[in-house]
Amino acid sequence: MIEFERALERVLVDKVAGCHGLQSARRLSGGASQETYAVEINTDNGIRKLAFRRAPGGEADPTAYGRAGLNIEAQLIELAGQQGVPEPQVLFTLAPEDQLGVGFVMSWVDGETLGARICRKDDFASIRPQLARQCGEILARIHAIDVSAHGLDKTLETLNPRAFIEQQREIYEGFQTPQPMIDYTARWLLEHLPDGGPLTLVHNDFRNGNLIVDPEQGVVAVLDWEVAHIGDPMRDLGWICTNSWRFGVADNEVGGFGHLADLLAGYEAVSGRKIDHSIVRYWQVFGSYWWAIGCLSMFEHYRSGPDSTVERPGIGRRSSECQVDCVNLIMPGPVSLPEAVVDDESNMPRTAELIESVRDFLRHDVSAETQGRTHFLARVAANSLDIVSRENSFGPAQETAEAERLRALLNERGSLETLRWSLCERLRAGTLALEDTRLIEHLRATVVARVAIDQPNYSGFKRALESNVNV
Repeated sequence: MIEFERALERVLVDKVAGCHGLQSARRLSGGASQETYAVEINTDNGIRKLAFRRAPGGEADPTAYGRAGLNIEAQLIELAGQQGVPEPQVLFTLAPEDQLGVGFVMSWVDGETLGARICRKDDFASIRPQLARQCGEILARIHAIDVSAHGLDKTLETLNPRAFIEQQREIYEGFQTPQPMIDYTARWLLEHLPDGGPLTLVHNDFRNGNLIVDPEQGVVAVLDWEVAHIGDPMRDLGWICTNSWRFGVADNEVGGFGHLADLLAGYEAVSGRKIDHSIVRYWQVFGSYWWAIGCLSMFEHYRSGPDSTVERPGIGRRSSECQVDCVNLIMPGPVSLPEAVVDDESNMPRTAELIESVRDFLRHDVSAETQGRTHFLARVAANSLDIVSRENSFGPAQETAEAERLRALLNERGSLETLRWSLCERLRAGTLALEDTRLIEHLRATVVARVAIDQPNYSGFKRALESNVNV
């Protein structure tokens, strides 16, 4: 038994009544920012299943800006349960002497967490029409939790919309990567700030994929409170409608399973507050902006630790998906793509064939011989090689076209990297108007070409290729 399992068994025997041994601890494939394990223990009444949630490597996340932390997350789960939100029971939080790092153990809740299955599987067909309203009702209960009475105003960060936007922009700028669409969207959000309203507890990651759904009951648990804060409650309503979490079912704007009218009806019935649809759309733009930066943050975990798995760089490339969603929401219009470059036929084997051979080995051979997280990561690795293959084919023409547009827009010479930085600096300084037609056309073309490489099956990419986009 490895050291981790020995330490976990020792803690479980000490803190869970009736536990006299660890049967198994299996890390689940989901949970890119934290570790989650399915744990089985031996008890006087047989095997009992629990869930164990832990910071990567057991340590506090060094790149987490303003995170609540897992100890506070455990407290929030308990408070939400008291408010009528479906939640698991928290059994205990880890202490330093447990030698397992930061985390907590909770009861296991049966149900589905994979968003694509909830959106598509026949098992959920009968409950799907009810899910959006359920989510609205649950969010209203979350937002009704008294933050002062429970001391949350002293432990959670308070962020009004402007502060939230600027906080995320500061994180993005710290990565030292020129992403002009992120800079543009930050400006757009600041210039379209909603009227101030009451600040409440905000879950901040309430979406399909962070819910446990039962085919008959619907939502039976709300998970992943790690980025909760006090802020504008409309953030939660916009986030569950963000395209990243529709899992390809773009027409069902709420989590890929329901409709906005039902979400708002549930929220209004419990909260008594009438919601303006345009405010939800604003927070959808913010959601894509936030996750565009979040994806870059995930890659930073790979570059600097603590998690150097193959999953992190793949998530980093998903930033372009979020950026194309911003394009579709705030600057839709026609766009064309550069042609692919043909691989040198004289090479034997060609570069593309080398990449394809490794990709197919991972996708078919390795995946067939593995299970659990290793199976999942093998598929992630194969997907990353798909990106490399498309980069080789489309990247040169894309970069040439991007540089030409930038030289014309900025009236500057220099390398592509220099030109990208120049555009970002002008956007940050406010010397380029957001309404500039050439700027909009450049950003739209650049982002759409980028996502064509990173993920051409993404629904936002397909939407961007439509000449007339309805928003």
